[in-house]
Amino acid sequence: MKIDLEKEDYIRAFTVERKPDAARSALVLVDLQYATGSRQGALGRRLKAQGSATADYRFERIERFVVPNARRLLEAWRAAGRRVLFVTIGATLPDCSDAPPHMRKLFLELQNYAGSREHEIIDELKPVRGEAVVNKTSNGAFATSGIDSVLRAWNCDQLYLLGVSTNMCVDTTAREAADRGYAVTLIEDACGTTQPMLHEAAMINFQRLFGRVRSTERPLNENACHARSEDDTAVLQPRTTT
Repeated sequence: MKIDLEKEDYIRAFTVERKPDAARSALVLVDLQYATGSRQGALGRRLKAQGSATADYRFERIERFVVPNARRLLEAWRAAGRRVLFVTIGATLPDCSDAPPHMRKLFLELQNYAGSREHEIIDELKPVRGEAVVNKTSNGAFATSGIDSVLRAWNCDQLYLLGVSTNMCVDTTAREAADRGYAVTLIEDACGTTQPMLHEAAMINFQRLFGRVRSTERPLNENACHARSEDDTAVLQPRTTT
């Protein structure tokens, strides 16, 4: 199903899109860690041992789209000397006592705490010198990390977000950012979650009012600094869904 938000949703009449400004942009990569962002991580190993296929779509999408497209964007941002920020999720303490109650069991059972292999960003996307990493213990980065202070110190108010999970940490962080005045673009084909319907619903809902949804090609081709063209239509049903 495709939805024409321009014709079928009254809220679009109230949206205002700001012209992208490369000098004020930051690429934000969310939760691409071994715990839940790699088939070789704790979640993947656990489900494989159980004979469960519930995360097969998730890991296939990460491998086929999220990681390759994230690498392309990282290379472009680094070549242009622009700001890159990594967001991680997990506890600071090994007993995960610093995590909110609803996150504690997840962190404990997946051994996702500072210093563990599961907490690390996957090797394919490791930060390099000059790139910041902030950690959160909640779904939204603005609630429990210093992301806002870092971005404002950099004078970056235009964010390009990607990572996992689309409908959880990525969407929550993107909404928090929009509510704080940031111009946010979700990179649709560099995000992933457990089911296509969850991914698509998050993308459709986000672009109603919170911000833009684009494919990897847009910021790469536009160099992340040109205005929207007539053929830059909203992504409503991802072409990359497998």
